[in-house]
Amino acid sequence: MRGAKYLPDKNGITPLDLCVQGGYGETCEVLIQYHPRLFQTIIQMTQNEDLRENMLRQVLEHLSQQSESQYLKILTSLAEVATTNGHKLLSLSSNYEAQMKSLLRIVRIFCHVFRIGPSSPSNGNDMGYNGNKTPRSQVFKVRKVYDVVRKIDVKEMNFTKHAFINQTSHEQEPLELLWHSLDEWLVLIATELMKNKRDSANITSILLKQKGPDHQDAAPMPSFATAGTEGRKELSTDAGDAAEKQEACADCQDVISMTANRLSAVIQAFYMCCSCQMPQGMTSPRFIEFVCKHDDVLKCFVNRNPKIIFDHFHFLLECPELMSRFMHIIKAQPFKDRCEWFYEHLHAGQPDSDMVHRPVNENDILLVHRDSIFRSSCEVVSKANCAKLKQGIAVRFHGEEGMGQGVVREWFDILSSEIVNPDYALFTQSADGTTFQPNSNSSVNPDHLNYFRFAGQILGLALNHRQLVNIYFTRSFYKHILGIPVNYQDVASIDPEYAKNLQWILDNDISDLGLELTFSVETDVFGAMEEVPLKPGGASILVTQENKAEYVQLVTELRMTRAIQPQINAFLQGFHMFIPPSLIQLFDEYELELLLSGMPEIDVNDWLKNTEYTSGYERGDQVIQWFWDVVEELTQEERVLLLQFVTGSSRVPHGGFAHIMGGSGLQNFTIAAVPYTANLLPTSSTCINMLKLPEYPSKEILKDRLLVALHCGSYGYTMA
Repeated sequence: MRGAKYLPDKNGITPLDLCVQGGYGETCEVLIQYHPRLFQTIIQMTQNEDLRENMLRQVLEHLSQQSESQYLKILTSLAEVATTNGHKLLSLSSNYEAQMKSLLRIVRIFCHVFRIGPSSPSNGNDMGYNGNKTPRSQVFKVRKVYDVVRKIDVKEMNFTKHAFINQTSHEQEPLELLWHSLDEWLVLIATELMKNKRDSANITSILLKQKGPDHQDAAPMPSFATAGTEGRKELSTDAGDAAEKQEACADCQDVISMTANRLSAVIQAFYMCCSCQMPQGMTSPRFIEFVCKHDDVLKCFVNRNPKIIFDHFHFLLECPELMSRFMHIIKAQPFKDRCEWFYEHLHAGQPDSDMVHRPVNENDILLVHRDSIFRSSCEVVSKANCAKLKQGIAVRFHGEEGMGQGVVREWFDILSSEIVNPDYALFTQSADGTTFQPNSNSSVNPDHLNYFRFAGQILGLALNHRQLVNIYFTRSFYKHILGIPVNYQDVASIDPEYAKNLQWILDNDISDLGLELTFSVETDVFGAMEEVPLKPGGASILVTQENKAEYVQLVTELRMTRAIQPQINAFLQGFHMFIPPSLIQLFDEYELELLLSGMPEIDVNDWLKNTEYTSGYERGDQVIQWFWDVVEELTQEERVLLLQFVTGSSRVPHGGFAHIMGGSGLQNFTIAAVPYTANLLPTSSTCINMLKLPEYPSKEILKDRLLVALHCGSYGYTMA
């Protein structure tokens, strides 16, 4: 108003630069008022990595609150910039890393502005989701920006497909143009993959005919067809044509390699935009349909480069329907990578994941009594703010001054021992004496379910803050935490003899044995035997050769699940307060044990000294020497995996390997010889602690096959 000129300083820094860097939204508003051209400058700043994203959000948040038209203008402008960046990302000549970061940054800002509008999902108003009657719908209709981020109308799902509806390109404004390009790319790749499935079979048959039966093992098996190749020649049976097809397959693999990361980043942006329109906890119907439509291509991307899951496919954690489609691929990834992904998403949105070291409010300190640590801890944790406990824990013992990380560690250590204290009757020791299982008779303690909930909270908190607990549970209880069904082999942890009987029933024909078993069993309830039906009318249903598998499964479920279902439910209620079910299912029961209780130290010399050999192997055999050389070369994590693979446990009992238990008592680690055939993997019999090791021709092959078995063995593979 006083005639001041808008000029940069000697370093080229403008007044607008300073305002955005400081997050001064009101000052930016004044500058734009007198210099309208600066509005587009602010929008373009979203591409500047040197500017802090939260400051830009703060400025745009203030500007968007000034008027509805300003809000719509910001959304539309951000959508246009995002679309431009998205198309640059899809251009193979652009810098992938820079364009990917730029696109995702702009989309994050767009979604933030979108959510703070006059009708966001959090306040329950219209989102283009339940009626489209609020002024904000103008960003989709009146301004002809055809779905800046395609509005979701659930009713539409009954009438039309959401996979990029039939609109001419000039009507598909900002982001819809980008989603259309994404769809076209994925459809193109899917088409080429389908062509390859047909071509590869023909190529293989051609090569097999040329090489003859003696060379079948050496025949190459191409798996992808060429992408975007024009003027294809029909397959013929000559060698030149087969070679041409193989080259085309290689070309297609190159295309997929070049595009997978770029397309995956755009898919992530698409998911973010779809999600910002939905109420909390709901997945966009359009996005679910998108994933289902392009399922084969997305799985192809993941199989070729599993890191895409951790980099861009965050949507898997928020949608169980989608997670189930990729779970087998996710669980095949290295344990370390999944751990990093787990904690990245567990602590997402928290200001600082290492909050134990920060100054805390006096009211947030957990004040507990040493002489009644279990009960007093249960009381203070139940009253504490869950969100604050996720951010950080501060513990002080009554009458003591000490605080900090050491006190927190001691608190977890003492509590982990108290949880299995027989005085509380919550857990009972398993048959091996080293693991614990929920006590089916825990109701002798009137507060048992509250205490189980507290036990779940403590383990959830420990996992959340990477604190190890000095306690180990049965394999079946880890399965309950993960939601994995138990099987009859899990019964061995509480009653090895009963588990052997169940195994015998499965292994033998019981037709003429006169066992007279029915679908009911006698169970000990507080010292009194009660008959419990395994299913309705079970007492009158005989067990036969045909239905014995069902009987074994129902008996297992009764002893391992139904008998302790209230205890399991209470425990999980507390555990899930800090650890979402969608995140913990990234792991199996063996890995969960490592997450909670850490990796044990393994003495290889003690292991070697207490190992037996059978089926033709002796200590001095070359294969055995190679095996122990490989064990010496393994990392500590891989040795634990080997111990789990053979014994079913990651722990070495007190006293060392001489005290390892089998299904019938003490049972040394045993290595048995198996005839070698190409690609054969080692297998194991965990009930007798036996490693069945093929007679490999070299140390290198032995190590390779062993590592494959260790990383894939828990998923049922026997050949590779």
